[in-house]
Amino acid sequence: MEKKQVTCQGIPIQYFMAGKGRPVMLLHGFGEDARIWHHLVNELKNNYLLITPNIPGSGGTSYADKEGVTLEDYADILHEILLKENIHTITLLGHSMGGYITMAMAEKHPAKLDAIGLIHSSSYADDAEKKNIRKKGIAFIQQYGAPAFIKTTIPALFKDVNKSKDDIQWLTENTKDFKDAPVIQYYSAMMNRPDRSYLLSQFEKPVLFLLGQYDKVVPISDGIDQAQMPALSFVHILKDSAHMGMLEEKEKTYQIVKSFLDTTNQNKMYSNHHE
Repeated sequence: MEKKQVTCQGIPIQYFMAGKGRPVMLLHGFGEDARIWHHLVNELKNNYLLITPNIPGSGGTSYADKEGVTLEDYADILHEILLKENIHTITLLGHSMGGYITMAMAEKHPAKLDAIGLIHSSSYADDAEKKNIRKKGIAFIQQYGAPAFIKTTIPALFKDVNKSKDDIQWLTENTKDFKDAPVIQYYSAMMNRPDRSYLLSQFEKPVLFLLGQYDKVVPISDGIDQAQMPALSFVHILKDSAHMGMLEEKEKTYQIVKSFLDTTNQNKMYSNHHE
């Protein structure tokens, strides 16, 4: 995997590339970094060009030291990566917060997308209860720090804590890379995002919905409701997962994503325009 960098909004943005073929970008979620996609990248790189960015402030990367950072800002960063790599269109798959950024990308740069995927994610805005939870989270971070906060959130993302103890430990160890400011930026950006479900009704290209049967962050009912909106939906439910299907059911997640990519690739000619 090749480590690369582009400067956007005055900060160096880190991303990784592997493989060749139709470009696919995998965008991590809150409290994660690009390494969350390690298994998928290894499995898909023989057939697809995989791009895995680190959202600013994740993976020990730089971030904009300012207030008012939005999900649209992160979408612009993805766009900048595509411009640098001379990639005309991508399939963009986002996990959790990465899915929220995917929807921002669909709003700001729709011509750059040939398909999208919401992996344990949603196009809905936060409701009042969720916003209140995020406000409490920000207060916790300000008092105890981002690593302590992220550690408290990790176990609830999994269906079976004992079965997933190694993955929980790995994620917990990675929390030391997070600083308070960017994590607060994430929560503020998510809290202030608009409802973008209308985009799903307008989006004429394929949309993948990957849902966890036991997901408490993105209830399965929300995913099923949204899956009825696009013209072409691919809906899959991981029956032994909560919010972390790419770790809880690695092989099933790979098979679902590969099937989606292969199916949407049929009878089409994609050029990655990669130099």
